[in-house]
Amino acid sequence: MKKKDRRIGTCELCGRQDVLTTVHHLTPKEMGGAFEPTANLCIPCHKQIHALYTNDELAIRLNTISLLQADSKISSFIKWIRKQPSSKLPKTKKSNSRKSK
Repeated sequence: MKKKDRRIGTCELCGRQDVLTTVHHLTPKEMGGAFEPTANLCIPCHKQIHALYTNDELAIRLNTISLLQADSKISSFIKWIRKQPSSKLPKTKKSNSRKSK
């Protein structure tokens, strides 16, 4: 990711304000999403999404912010990260189900 793709703003997934955000392709570029809608996400949310889900899952069933927010795998993370200061950058590990893929 290029540094110019990062800016201070509000994360569209967790709603935290004044955080460094990155551009997330709601449909992964490798799945044809290069010109599809994008979302500005804080770095922890962006990393967590890619740690939990495959690009196939993101393209097929989690290609909007509302679908991501409603998914049980990430909803507890969103609830937790909302309470964290904007400077917090937690470590992210791939889920066990993603490690085998």
